[in-house]
Order: sequence, then structure tokens, then C-alpha cells
Amino acid sequence: MSMSLSGAPVQLGLGRKLLRLNWALPILLAIVSLVGFAMLYSVAGGDFDPWARAQIIRFTVGFLGMFIVAMIDIRLWYKAAWPFYIFAFALLIAVEFVGTKGMGAVRWIDLGPIKLQPSELMKIALVVVLARYYHDQRPDRVKNIFLLFPPLLLIALPAALVIKQPDLGTAVLLCAGGVAIMFMAGASLWFFGLLVVGAGVLIYAIFGSCGQDWQILKDYQCRRLTTFLDPASDPQGAGYHITQSKIAFGSGGYSGMGYTQGPQSRLDFLPEKHTDFIFTTLGEEFGLIGALTLLCLYMVILFIGLMATLRIKHTFGRLVATGVCFTFFCYFAINMAMVMGLAPVVGVPLPLVSYGGTSMLVILFAFGLLLSAQVHGRVPFKKRTDA
Repeated sequence: MSMSLSGAPVQLGLGRKLLRLNWALPILLAIVSLVGFAMLYSVAGGDFDPWARAQIIRFTVGFLGMFIVAMIDIRLWYKAAWPFYIFAFALLIAVEFVGTKGMGAVRWIDLGPIKLQPSELMKIALVVVLARYYHDQRPDRVKNIFLLFPPLLLIALPAALVIKQPDLGTAVLLCAGGVAIMFMAGASLWFFGLLVVGAGVLIYAIFGSCGQDWQILKDYQCRRLTTFLDPASDPQGAGYHITQSKIAFGSGGYSGMGYTQGPQSRLDFLPEKHTDFIFTTLGEEFGLIGALTLLCLYMVILFIGLMATLRIKHTFGRLVATGVCFTFFCYFAINMAMVMGLAPVVGVPLPLVSYGGTSMLVILFAFGLLLSAQVHGRVPFKKRTDA
């Protein structure tokens, strides 16, 4: 359902919705996922188990779910924004009490068939609730400084819980996604100027605190920062991941060593080869050509998503769509920079390629929201303040 120009409801049948759907986006998402299946098969030594088969099942469920989400009127997602955020926040709190530990952190809730990572769900819940918040504001009030405090609180509360887990990478993504929504909504540029200065001071303080009594980060996080600046300082310890990653990338050369033929991954020199460092395996086996091909696929998905926002005529849909695009960009940009030594290792998965159930399902759900906004976004709907 959408709204006519007069504000009266207009029913959209399933056929019309499917005709309006931007089919290029689901097709490209499926292609990227196929790359992921192939790489998970490779890193398992040419076997669908233990990773590729499970990932295929999750993708099938998530892909069908994406179409269901896309067919639901975007106004229903608008109404569900606050319950969605509260639900995701409640799950983050639940992690503190019933969360399971893995790799030194408590980030997951064990549901049997899948381990749910609430922080992944919060990334999209935050986008949706901030989109609703700014949709409900009059355009002439968006730059009001007092309107900054509610969205900042909505960002800070889950970010604080995620940092406590600890998961610095996801906390950074939450803050970046939230601030991006505020920027796209038209918040005061003075705020962003102060934010840049504050971020610079914080980064300086974080680096300066390492090794001091007032150290801000945990010891292992400080070691990651130190080895980011100088991986050779601890090649067998904190710098091992990035050192092996660079060796694998370098050995891949221009065209790679061949599918399933990468020695760094096959001989288990490369850690986390099925999750955070799977892009390294792709670079080793398919070289620069393979890495650039995947990057181009990501950029085309991003371009199509951003172009879809131009046809959405209401603030909520535009902000949801652009928020989804920005979050997706942060996923692959940070992961690729991380495994190439251009950013500290922060544990951000490569979207639709890295092994992980929650990450894949949330990304597909997010693109379902984008498609819903595109399908139902040709005419505006009333704001709460207009009702």
C-alpha cells in the first residue's frame, strides 16, 4: 500500500509491487553470496562442511525473507521503528546475563540452530529509529541544537553496551551509521565540525593512554593499535594476523594461485580465514583481478541502492535506504582496509562473504527494507506531526 497525492490509501497488488522491485539489487546480492559460498568451500579444503552448507541454508532463508520484507508497506516499518529498537536494545542487555562467550568476548545469545549477535541487529534498528525520528521533525527544526540530544542518546546507549562486550569494531559502526543518518537528515554542520574535533582528541587520547595507568582500551585492543602502526613489532603475537594476511595477498599477485590452491589458507597459516580474513583468501587464490571484481560488485550494489533513494519521496524511506547503503559500505570498506593493513584489526565481517548467520540475515533484512522503501516510496505519506 502507498498513499495517493491527496493522502488517500492506494492499494498495491503483489504484481505491481514485483514490477516496481529493482531486480538488479537481489541478483547482485545473490552473486556476491555465491562468491562467499565458493570461498567457504575453498577454506574448508574443498568441502561444503562445516561452513558453506550452513551458509547456503542461511542465505536461502534470508533471501526469501528479504522479498517478504520488501513487499510489506514501508509505513508498517515506520510504525514498528520504536518497538524494533527497544527489542534490539533488550537483546543487547540480555547478552550481559545469558550471553555465550567466544574468542574472549560475550557477544552472542545461543538459540540452538543459530547464535544470535544482537549488536548486528542493532545496526539496522538504529537506522530505522533515527529515520523515524527525523521524519517526524519539521524541516525548519532539524538544525535545532536541542534536537541533537535524543538521537545522540539513541546512539550512545547501545554503543556503550557493545563496547562493554567488548566489540570495538561494531561500536564504531553503530556510531558511524547513526551520525551518518543525522548528517543526511540535515543536522547542523557546527555539530559535525565539533564532532570531528572531538573524535581527533579522543583518538589522540586513546593512543596516548596505551600503557598508562589511565588506559582507555583493553590490553589486547592497544596491542592491535600498536601492531597496526608497526606489525613487525610483534609478528608472532598481536601482529600475526595482519602479517600473514599481507603474505597471502602478496603471494596472490595479479591473477592468483588458483581456486583452492592458496597455501596460507590451506595450511592454516591464515587465522580466521572463514570469517574476518576471508577476503585475504580470495586475494591469494584469485589475485588482484579477483579482489577488484568483488570490490566492483560491492560498488555497483552501493550505486544501485543510492540511486533508488532518489526516487523515494518521503524522508523516512530516504533515510532508511541511505542508512542501509552507508552501513553496507562501512562493512566492506572497513573489512578490506583491515585485512590489507590499512586499518586496525577490529573484527568486522565481509558482507555476504564471511561466515556468520546473524550478519548475513541482518544484511538481507536491511536490503529488504531498502527495497520496501523503493517499491512504496513514490509518493509521500503523512508525518506524525501532520496527523
